[in-house]
Amino acid sequence: MRLGVLDIGSNTVHLLLVDAHPGAQPVPFASHKRPLSLVQYLEPDGSISDEGQHELTEFVLEAWEFAARHKAEDLLAFCTSAIREATNGPAVLARVKHETTVTLQELTGSEEASMTFFAVRRWHGWGAGPILNLDIGGGSFEMAFGQDELPEVATSVPLGASRLTRDWLAEDPPSAKSVKELRRYIRATLKPAVREFDGLGRANVVAGTSKTFRSLARIAGAAPSAEGPYVKRELHASDLGIWTQRISAMSSEDRLHLPGVSEARAHQLLAGALVAEAALEMFKFKKLRICPWALREGLILRRLDQLVFAGPLEPAPHVTAARSVDPAV
Repeated sequence: MRLGVLDIGSNTVHLLLVDAHPGAQPVPFASHKRPLSLVQYLEPDGSISDEGQHELTEFVLEAWEFAARHKAEDLLAFCTSAIREATNGPAVLARVKHETTVTLQELTGSEEASMTFFAVRRWHGWGAGPILNLDIGGGSFEMAFGQDELPEVATSVPLGASRLTRDWLAEDPPSAKSVKELRRYIRATLKPAVREFDGLGRANVVAGTSKTFRSLARIAGAAPSAEGPYVKRELHASDLGIWTQRISAMSSEDRLHLPGVSEARAHQLLAGALVAEAALEMFKFKKLRICPWALREGLILRRLDQLVFAGPLEPAPHVTAARSVDPAV
């Protein structure tokens, strides 16, 4: 079957189509995405502006048409922190449904962390033992720990790279004072969240998901994406500390010359590095392993698991006609 996942994130809006069936690894078929930082469309009162809503609805319509054109049989459509935390989030979701007929399911922070962890567990397998997963998004930072397929603790804090850049790093390159103040804020915000993991035991594997972690690992010497997903990629705290200092002295334009850094991510790379550095320090780990699967794959795998018990999937009228679907979470 061909399955689509429409991911409305804080940095990008992304439709991924995969060919898969229960028990098999999902194989990417096609992708359609656009840089769209909804965090940058926030008004002073925390609402998403009319311009941001227009951009969002335009892409959702594009994504649905793309999925229908490529004969997707099922579509999971979801949104994360940018809409979840906007003061007009419900109104934005209602507008998207009215103008496109696509229903976006709003994931909570803990659901987002749990489904990402689920994908990481499937990637690493039972032999990995207890896993701690860290995921830096545009609007939030997710953490999850567990020994099973779903985590024992899954939490989210508002430490996304795009959000922090907008709120704390207005200058380019940033001043030493602003970097110092942001470091202090990150640690103060992380402290109570990290305490939730006390007494759970020690992870055998610390995994890092998200484009931010992949970019940081690439800068620190990890293999490029062209070498494929099965190459072992790690990010060491010692290398991260060195590169965080270097990045803090660079402008966004200078960061574009670093390997693995895209134009869309260059401006927020420092904020992401500061969050990663603080998390490794506070969890007391010296390195993490990059995992190529994350939230989208978690939702796909969860949906496929449900099909094992639900029986064969009927042709999905919401993809070919009505455009309305809720993701299985």
